Amino acid sequence: MKKIYDSTVIEVGSQVELFLQEKMMILFNESAPSDLRDVSIVHKRCSLEEDIKVGDELVIDNKSFKVTFVGNKANETMRDLGHSTVTFDGSSEAEMPGMICVEEKDIPKISTSTQLVFRQLS
Repeated sequence: MKKIYDSTVIEVGSQVELFLQEKMMILFNESAPSDLRDVSIVHKRCSLEEDIKVGDELVIDNKSFKVTFVGNKANETMRDLGHSTVTFDGSSEAEMPGMICVEEKDIPKISTSTQLVFRQLS
């Protein structure tokens, strides 16, 4: 397995839990606009080493989720802003080009110091 994105949560917006209940999370690195911080999981800026692809995994702390869809702008926004909207619904398509969909499973508690990793399996 190869890590292609490895970051740590530094801030959890006050409305993040509402989004998680809807099986969705909004990621941004420290560049998150102030008007979006309430709804965002803000993490340390890091490099996206390779494009995220279907079949890769998102790992939140030690719980892994297989990537089922990557929007055509998702890798660009992850590189530039550490930004994507991740949906936990197992979908193979998304409403917005910056979305990443992963398999549907219970989402672990997100807090400061939670580790966020995208990794390739092969």
